[in-house]
Amino acid sequence: MPGTTAVRDVELIIEDSRGGGGGGQPPAGGNGGDDGDDGKRRRNGSPSSRRFSTAITIGVISILMFFMALASAFLVLRHTSEVWVTVHLPRILWFNTLVLVGSSFTLERARSRLALRDMLGFRRLWFAGTLMGFVFVGGQLVAWRQLVAQGVYIASNQASSFFYIFTGAHAVHLLGGVAALLFVALRNFEKSQISISTAAEITSYYWHFMDGLWVFLFVLLFLGA
Repeated sequence: MPGTTAVRDVELIIEDSRGGGGGGQPPAGGNGGDDGDDGKRRRNGSPSSRRFSTAITIGVISILMFFMALASAFLVLRHTSEVWVTVHLPRILWFNTLVLVGSSFTLERARSRLALRDMLGFRRLWFAGTLMGFVFVGGQLVAWRQLVAQGVYIASNQASSFFYIFTGAHAVHLLGGVAALLFVALRNFEKSQISISTAAEITSYYWHFMDGLWVFLFVLLFLGA
């Protein structure tokens, strides 16, 4: 009936005026906006970045404390021990040091290419820096073999013990850095919670630390020889 139809139309209009506008507004408290921000943070990987940074910081502090304890013992024994026998450092250590320092510069150049979004240039330089890390470890093995050929072993005397411990412990920690460099080079960061730029930055910090640590150990061994 026409009257019934008109009543129903009026009822629909009243319902729309009461509930339609409210339904179109965002919920109280801005939950929709919070969800969007949380989604952005998840995509940007900020929580993961902080976890990686914290892990690297803790690792660096632990490594530093370990080597500082060894360095203190080295200096004390070097000046107080009556049976200290000087170890003549293999010349290849100079080459190894130059390679490791060069790897840090190469990684920084790689990061500069990454900032310019030159992925091909980044990967080439990043792989070059990683390869230099392998070359350094290989050079350390050559140094050990040269000492062994001279009859100098880890248990030969106090100085040789420190040399093998310093270089061996550093090489082990450096291999961890090499693994991290390979991770950055081969990882598909499109599906990762951390961006490639953040991963490269954190990894390079660890690598530069290991680089500086080796320079310190090399100078310590050189002056103690």
